[in-house]
Amino acid sequence: MHRLIFKILVTAACLTVFSLAAEAQFKEDAFNQSYYDGADSLATKDSVDRMWSFKEFFHGVAHHDSTLRIGSLFAGSTVFIGSEQFYNRQYWKLPVVYAGIGAGLGMGFHYKGLYDKSKEAYDAAYELDPETTVTVDKHSKDMATYMFASAGLVYWATLMDGIVNYKKDVKNQAGKATIYSILLPGLGQIYNHEAWKIPLYWGLMAGSYHYYSVNRKNYKRFKRIHNEITAEGSTYSGYYTAERALYFRNVFRRYRDYSMVCIIGSYLLQVIDANVFAYMQDFEVSDDLSLKVTPAVISPYGEYACGTSAPRFSFGQGAFGDNAIGIKVGVTF
Repeated sequence: MHRLIFKILVTAACLTVFSLAAEAQFKEDAFNQSYYDGADSLATKDSVDRMWSFKEFFHGVAHHDSTLRIGSLFAGSTVFIGSEQFYNRQYWKLPVVYAGIGAGLGMGFHYKGLYDKSKEAYDAAYELDPETTVTVDKHSKDMATYMFASAGLVYWATLMDGIVNYKKDVKNQAGKATIYSILLPGLGQIYNHEAWKIPLYWGLMAGSYHYYSVNRKNYKRFKRIHNEITAEGSTYSGYYTAERALYFRNVFRRYRDYSMVCIIGSYLLQVIDANVFAYMQDFEVSDDLSLKVTPAVISPYGEYACGTSAPRFSFGQGAFGDNAIGIKVGVTF
């Protein structure tokens, strides 16, 4: 149970950090430097000077600023739950959100408490009598898991709902496509009308997870064998030696780590794909494509470019003196 709570907290933290790091790519240049000249009264301050700020977020949520960026809204909503619904003026959803998350967490901690009590009672009874009939309340453990999972699902649905309803009248939002892919791999591709890519990315992630599971299982197996062999007073009489078991343990641990890197890499790749191709939806190329290649004389003195005089020839530096023969390529699109 502690492991489940830890995973939920880590997932929430990763979403927050990732959204803050990726926000600069939502319709903006991914750089921190400023090109704003304070002395120029006509210049407009660069929007990437500040990646995220409480002032921008709360002013937008309070409807004092209608230009709140989707990345800023999403990043803040991972911590201030319900901010997206408030910004979208869907206030009636807030009681549902808080009730769903609160009920899930409350019932989860309730059943966890019941399980912990039964576990303490079992441990105490086992010390007195190894043949005790006292049992652990596994039902409470399972219910606690389901309740915490339901709270996490409501939290995820809250974030997704806020992004779906963000400026629904605006099409081709790169930020929306990116966050879709963060929350649900492949959804950004659907938003970009490129659903054919979903089997590719899901296949990469599923295959990587398969190898992660196999390598993790073998790593645990050889770790157990190695511990049995090297334990004090060991009576292990199996096929493997301590050195051989250690070798396989390290190999499968390394392969397990590689598989995890592939899972994360596949996930990030589909997020980047959704972001990049959302930008490219507005990139238009004319059907009038042409390529023109012509010979050209390159003159360092610029006579041909300026049309001032005939080229100077210096027989001591080749047939064309300081000039050179080249090719001029012109592309029209």
